[in-house]
Amino acid sequence: MSGDLFVTGTDTDVGKTLLSALLVASLGRRYWKPIQTGASEGTDRTRVIAWAGVTADDTFPEAYIFDPPVSPHLAAEQQGIVIPLQGIRRPPWSEALIIEGAGGLLVPINDVTLMADLIKHLRAPVVVAARTALGTINHTLLTIAAARSADLALRGVVMIGKPNDDNRRAIERYGNIPVIGLIPWLDKIDRDTLINVFRQRFDASAFV
Repeated sequence: MSGDLFVTGTDTDVGKTLLSALLVASLGRRYWKPIQTGASEGTDRTRVIAWAGVTADDTFPEAYIFDPPVSPHLAAEQQGIVIPLQGIRRPPWSEALIIEGAGGLLVPINDVTLMADLIKHLRAPVVVAARTALGTINHTLLTIAAARSADLALRGVVMIGKPNDDNRRAIERYGNIPVIGLIPWLDKIDRDTLINVFRQRFDASAFV
């Protein structure tokens, strides 16, 4: 689907789920996370439902879900299974989806397949979630380079955290990519707050 968006991150716990919830609430799209690890600590699907103020019917079940908070390939190995790329199929829904990855682009899914391969398989443009703090320039530029090397379509970068104009300018300049949104520190996370952030701090034209 040309309208799908795949949310990846420069690292784990960078804010992919928060960004996914914001896009679900603001764009009126359904949510899907194909591979979930760390389910023993709660699922990102549950978080998106709560934060975006949607129902379970506005989301799709995971194709694979594992309790340990480890890489997908290791979680599957611990259960004695292999995650086949061709076994992950987009839900049969005609409207656009917000799809959330697990970790970053080079996270392994099995012995030969990376998260970038899954994105290419699903044919979805990529939105990169990046921190605003120290280290983000290197991490973000590496992610951008990996995406381009894998021939993925990049929509832009969303920075998450305390605003840092210097880091934003550096990412745009050296990465030759637009920063299309900023999610600042939020004292409260709910549907109205996320929609307001989108209206005030995002380039809505990047999501048309």
